[in-house]
Amino acid sequence: MPLPGSQTLLMAAMIGCALLATSQARAQWWGTDAPADFEECADLAEKATTKEAKTAALSECNAKFAGRRKPGGGYSYFDFMQNRNFDIADPNPTPEEQRHIDEQYTAYLDNERRSNIAAAFAAKQQQLQQASLKSESEKATPTGSIAKPQPAATTDLRHVKPSGCPQHSFSCDWPRLSEGIKDLKKALFGSPSNRIRPKQGLSG
Repeated sequence: MPLPGSQTLLMAAMIGCALLATSQARAQWWGTDAPADFEECADLAEKATTKEAKTAALSECNAKFAGRRKPGGGYSYFDFMQNRNFDIADPNPTPEEQRHIDEQYTAYLDNERRSNIAAAFAAKQQQLQQASLKSESEKATPTGSIAKPQPAATTDLRHVKPSGCPQHSFSCDWPRLSEGIKDLKKALFGSPSNRIRPKQGLSG
């Protein structure tokens, strides 16, 4: 059932008064003079009587002013999405400055996407190379084959001359000569085990 005209006007007036009262209550904490930038707003917020009021005031300062005052003049705007600062002329970016920031953010996203694609491609290439090297290694060494150990090199002691022996010394050359004589006897008469032992005569 629609409300009569007078009741509609009364409801609208009440809503308007409530909004105006809320707006005035928010503005009352900094007094009659509105702050010019975030730094002035923060100085006024520090004068709040309670910690809760101070926190709420600083939150409003942060929402009202996007820029931060620079020591040499002008303001700086920090875009946390790009993790970088932009120089701006006033406490808040102008429409042109905001458009420039948005364009830089688009370029930032394009660079991030290209970097991610390049990193994924490099990782895939490395994975393929490792798989290829593993396959070649398995082909070169068949499964189950065991490499035979190479026999250790043997040294002929007959041709080893003791260290510190003078040249053509009998005491140093005798071991080699003795082995040579033994080899000559084996060649002429055979080993002692193969020699035919003479039969002994029968005793009376």
